[in-house]
Amino acid sequence: MIRSLCRTATRAVWLLVALPVACWAQAPTVTTPSGPVQGRVVDDVAVFRGIPFAAPPVGDLRWREPQALPAWSETRQSVSNAASCPQKRGLSLEGGGDPGKLDEDCLYLNVFTSGADAGARRPVMVWIHGGALIFGSGGLAIYDGSALARRGVVVVTINYRLGALGFFAHPALDKERPGGPANFGLLDQIAALQWVQKNIASFGGDPAQVTVFGQSAGAQSVLALMASPLATGLFRSAIAESPYGMPSHTRAAASTTGAAIATKVGLPGAGASMAALRGIPADRLSALEGKGLSLAPGFVVGDRAVPTPLLEAFQRGREAAVPLIIGSNSDDASVALAFGIDPAQLVQKMGRARILVRSYYPGVADDRQLGREVARDVVFTAFARRIAYLHSAKAPTWRYYFSRAGSSPNGAGHGAEVPFVHGTVEQCQCLGGPVTPLDQDVERRMGDRWAAFASTGRPAGSPAGSPTWEPDNRIRGWALEIGDEETGRPGFMTARLNVFITALNLVSRKN
Repeated sequence: MIRSLCRTATRAVWLLVALPVACWAQAPTVTTPSGPVQGRVVDDVAVFRGIPFAAPPVGDLRWREPQALPAWSETRQSVSNAASCPQKRGLSLEGGGDPGKLDEDCLYLNVFTSGADAGARRPVMVWIHGGALIFGSGGLAIYDGSALARRGVVVVTINYRLGALGFFAHPALDKERPGGPANFGLLDQIAALQWVQKNIASFGGDPAQVTVFGQSAGAQSVLALMASPLATGLFRSAIAESPYGMPSHTRAAASTTGAAIATKVGLPGAGASMAALRGIPADRLSALEGKGLSLAPGFVVGDRAVPTPLLEAFQRGREAAVPLIIGSNSDDASVALAFGIDPAQLVQKMGRARILVRSYYPGVADDRQLGREVARDVVFTAFARRIAYLHSAKAPTWRYYFSRAGSSPNGAGHGAEVPFVHGTVEQCQCLGGPVTPLDQDVERRMGDRWAAFASTGRPAGSPAGSPTWEPDNRIRGWALEIGDEETGRPGFMTARLNVFITALNLVSRKN
């Protein structure tokens, strides 16, 4: 009888001890300076979704800087994605997945950590999604941060305002706030980074070891953050995947676009009031189509966030002196096709210059393929090289060229590297066929290198036998080609890229 009671008591004590541990394992709760949040554990990674980092930008807060959100005391359930920012339905399906519910109340982020133990001081990686600044979401499955978190980093994925709600100018807004903001989506990114500085230690992250990384418009955002005086000190390293050499907009041009948007929705163009503009339903603004109704994929030059064009900031050495990885893909021009650009017509528009250009592409006889490769190099490859050699004067800079094409006959399309970086090739179903051991090997190598860069400021971490990733600079033109295997490429495309960069410099001077 006594033994039975003892066994029962022992079992009860064990349950009292084990139940809280089991509950923690399934539903970890973290107390942050902003307030307590409860997430869930998925395959040994603690995941917290839908954490607000700013007040909802609705009503009178539309087209204003992100406002601080009051701290909360009740535990917030953070187990599912919050709404994505308003955007045209369908665009994101081809660029990463379904963004789910859309709502103007969308300033939320997600955190992935191998252990929400305050004081662990793990490096932090903050992901900025692409989508031409008009579509996408930080909550897409392809951006899941679990694989990187298992490498010992804390991953944060964020939303930011898109399209006309995120990047906007109008005479009435200038009257309301002379010289005020126009790049509201970029200000959202800065607010998210400020939230990281304040809160990430509660999730085991080190606010002194933050890396910002992003692809396409997200990569362009990374460069803008490097150049923005408002983002100074918010991160220590950066990764830009396929940024593009396309100009941003003057404030006057953006204001003209804003007036055209007002006219399109039935308001008196440049004479529309801010009250009327703020009364336009968000979904109506995000659904607008037509020439002159969008600023995508560029920023607005002339506010405190983007005081000068990005390239000019780098040319003048005004960007943050942080280590940088920058690169592009072997078929980044695939995004041009998605926007209806015919590469063959690009070649015809070159006139006599196409004879010279063709000499830099031996073996490419077809005008369409030539146009595709020229578009890739002018917009992406040359721009990455240009930024790399400019920035190398301030901080260590590494350049890559991603060429793992899989089943694609044209090479690695725009965004093809994303699932390999995030370790989501199995989930994304975006490779055009079954995932192979080689795909898994490329995924492992890229994840290792990106995580090592976040940890040490150098892109090491690849298996023994892989080439050393040498830094790039103005003279060397060095890039690591990441394909079926990794190959060091000294003087990578130097002759043709120098021609394009020289021509682009002449054009920019004339303008």
